[in-house]
Amino acid sequence: MSQRWIIPDIHGCAQTVKVLLENMLKVTKHDQLYFLGDYIDRGPDGKGVIDYLMQLQKEEYNVHFIKGNHEDMCVKAFMADQKKKLFGGKHTEQKEWEAVGAKETLKSFGVKHPREIPQMYIDWMNACVPYIELEEYILVHAGLNFNIADPFEDTKSMMWTRKFKVDYNKSHGKKIIHGHIPVDYSFINLVIENTQNHDFIALDNGVFVTDKPGLGNLTAFNPDTKQIMAQSNMDF
Repeated sequence: MSQRWIIPDIHGCAQTVKVLLENMLKVTKHDQLYFLGDYIDRGPDGKGVIDYLMQLQKEEYNVHFIKGNHEDMCVKAFMADQKKKLFGGKHTEQKEWEAVGAKETLKSFGVKHPREIPQMYIDWMNACVPYIELEEYILVHAGLNFNIADPFEDTKSMMWTRKFKVDYNKSHGKKIIHGHIPVDYSFINLVIENTQNHDFIALDNGVFVTDKPGLGNLTAFNPDTKQIMAQSNMDF
């Protein structure tokens, strides 16, 4: 029987996502896999994560990719670096990206500058969508801007917002499932067990945060069975 799984921020943890999908979930080509963005940075192998996800696409798994703020920063750094490569020095976009994990990602690609990342990876990041609408949920990396008439027009907030209050009149009557901000695993379970009392489900358990209790897992949520699975970090 086919299953649906929603997986939040992987953050360069290639071995962890591979173990989660292949050993724990035992996914097949009949399953639907939804990824909430932030495939790179923080962890050691951003390139390896994207290579693995590209391979799933090539093998015709049913995979769907949302763009996170870390992909947004990477693409902007790549574009800015191309424009300024003749003048030397670091531009603002690169400095901002470096502050949140660019070093690990660049190292995984074996390059020193954003402009040296192969174009195919930039194209893949740009092909990721800002959100996905399911029958019961809106899937998005960070959240929606409900302070405007149509929150689906604000793609920046979909990648970056940290606070939002769901307006069902603007969300097509649907709850929000998102990643972006690491939350304690007990909180994730609490929300899932009491979904009737919550307008959102936050799934990011901070897979790269291995030194704090309650964090450090890569999660996967089945929206049909309400099952939550967690794979501890295999990359650090």
